[in-house]
Amino acid sequence: MQVFKFGGASVKDANGVKNMVSVLNKLGYKNTLIVVSAMGKTTNALEVVVKNYFENKSELQSSLQEVKKYHNEILLDLFDNENHSAFKKTASLFNELNAFFNTNKSPDYNFVYDQVIGFGELVSTTIISEYLNATGIQNNWLDVRDFIKTDSYYRRANINWETTQSLISSNFNKSVLNITQGFLGSDAHNFTTTLGREGSDYTAAIFAYCLNAESVTIWKDVPGVLNADPRYFENAKLLNKISYSEAIELAFYGASVIHPKTLQPLQRKEIPLYVKSFLKPETAGTRIGKNVPLEPMMPCFIVKKHQVLISLSSLDFSYIVEENISEIFNLLHHYKMKVDVIQNSAISFSVCIDNVYDNLDKLLHHLRAKFKVTYNENVSLYTIRHYNQAAIKQIEAGKTVLLKQLTRETVQVVTK
Repeated sequence: MQVFKFGGASVKDANGVKNMVSVLNKLGYKNTLIVVSAMGKTTNALEVVVKNYFENKSELQSSLQEVKKYHNEILLDLFDNENHSAFKKTASLFNELNAFFNTNKSPDYNFVYDQVIGFGELVSTTIISEYLNATGIQNNWLDVRDFIKTDSYYRRANINWETTQSLISSNFNKSVLNITQGFLGSDAHNFTTTLGREGSDYTAAIFAYCLNAESVTIWKDVPGVLNADPRYFENAKLLNKISYSEAIELAFYGASVIHPKTLQPLQRKEIPLYVKSFLKPETAGTRIGKNVPLEPMMPCFIVKKHQVLISLSSLDFSYIVEENISEIFNLLHHYKMKVDVIQNSAISFSVCIDNVYDNLDKLLHHLRAKFKVTYNENVSLYTIRHYNQAAIKQIEAGKTVLLKQLTRETVQVVTK
């Protein structure tokens, strides 16, 4: 059993879908599961739809129409006959989405977000499944929500492994080519949940774990895992081999090429992960596996933009002790802040966070009751694994350093 995951960039238009067929024909698709993300920037477009639903109802239908139009153009490029079932199935999904808007009573943004955003994956896999069938590649479309069960932590749901394993073991037909959605699951009430942005990689790993797959391959628009994001760093270089532990470190610090949770289930069963280019499928890409030294050994750069740096000190100049730190972390947890860096001294405590759930004002209000608070929004967090002085100098050049922290293998710098 092999698991292929295709991201949104790989199927952003009709040519991308056709290239995906070419990849399958070149490499074979026997005993294969394909996990697919939403097409192109559909998730971003649906986030606008959700925003309009809450804040600007008059723009709701026009923003939704943009999403429909984008997918309809892909359908017209892929299928000659507008009576093809692909058009009807896609239209049915959009009708279902409209019905949700008309009947929803929940004011919970995170709940609504998950019910809406998942249509990107449902539509993309429907179109691709229909096109595969049309080109002679018979496949079985699966609704991932029937297999991956989670809690109700909307937008960052946690897997119920026991139930998920049972559902996949008893309902998955390995003898055919299967295609399903990344990023999605469902809770005990069968409401859609999501696994966090870029969670399709994690979906592939969950299925691989439950199916005891031979390998997972993530198809990207880059040659493999690079030592830096080419959007922000010049001369990024390909890493040929990486160990599970090193890849987990890189993912934890924010390397966008791999979802942070992807490696853990693969490591448990020692299932190798390949990251390859869908433009050059015959090239080796990057192999991630057990006890594989980093090859070549070099500094690896990661940057996370739009972070918030909060610095706290006691109102009476008393020490920041364990009791204070425990209280701070309870608040960070309560307001769903993702912590990326912490640093403390005798009378101060600094934390760099990702304000995913837009709860910053509430958090600051709560903190000010007990601490003197200063903060900086829209800061950048740079992390370098296997750093040297030249690498540090490179990222600090022309920036104001607000926080810096070094360990044996890693340096983190917060800049403005």
